[in-house]
Amino acid sequence: MASPIPLAPPVTRAILPSSEKGLLIPCNHINVSSGSKLVQLGREITECRRCPRLIEHCQEVARVKRRAYRDQEYWGKPVPSFGDPRARLLILGLAPGAHGANRTGRVFTGDSSGDLLYRVLFQTGFANRAESKWRGDGLELKGAYISCSAHCAPPDNKPSPEELRNCRPWLERELELLRDLRVVVVLGKIAFDSYLAVLKERVNIGRLADYPFGHNYLHDFEVPVITSYHPSQQNTSTGRLTERMLVDVFAAARVISDRHIL
Repeated sequence: MASPIPLAPPVTRAILPSSEKGLLIPCNHINVSSGSKLVQLGREITECRRCPRLIEHCQEVARVKRRAYRDQEYWGKPVPSFGDPRARLLILGLAPGAHGANRTGRVFTGDSSGDLLYRVLFQTGFANRAESKWRGDGLELKGAYISCSAHCAPPDNKPSPEELRNCRPWLERELELLRDLRVVVVLGKIAFDSYLAVLKERVNIGRLADYPFGHNYLHDFEVPVITSYHPSQQNTSTGRLTERMLVDVFAAARVISDRHIL
């Protein structure tokens, strides 16, 4: 059973009224074209060239490669989002790993962060298997969708503010198409800031400083947001984030997403 979620200070405005942008459409009113539109959006993301520094880095990493993967063909371009078009849960991460998703072509696939995340998603019923090594390996998400604050692998895992702004429209379009969302899990402070920036553009949520980041914090927007430490090796190797802690986050997300099924 999940641990209680520390509550953030009360919020004054919700993400959007259900009459705006179509973000909160009940299950039986799902737009059947959303899935094909998300596929097309993924193609557009892959073809994006808005950030020359990031494109150059992705291609350079794919050319040089890591010795352990020297016989593999790297993806080496923007990585599209992945998941169930009828998702009730949106997971927002930072960016593709240089030798993870930038190699495999699927978010959180092929590195230690993804190993932990997909294992936890399997334990909490959001994935059909506990591991993912390459796109097309049979992994499917169930009621969940994974996106990124930046869709290109950045040098030192640090996209610039301008690069994050350039990528933000992709998230905005995904939110319009993921019409049955019931809960959002953000992995890391940068992902949380990216999501808050989208909200601030759409509705008056007040000062961003009023929404603190912490592990397993619930922000009670109309679509609730749970913040989590990122499952990076830096956090897991130091014990800042354990598998049990991440399970607690997604167990809480499961309760919220299931609570709103009609």
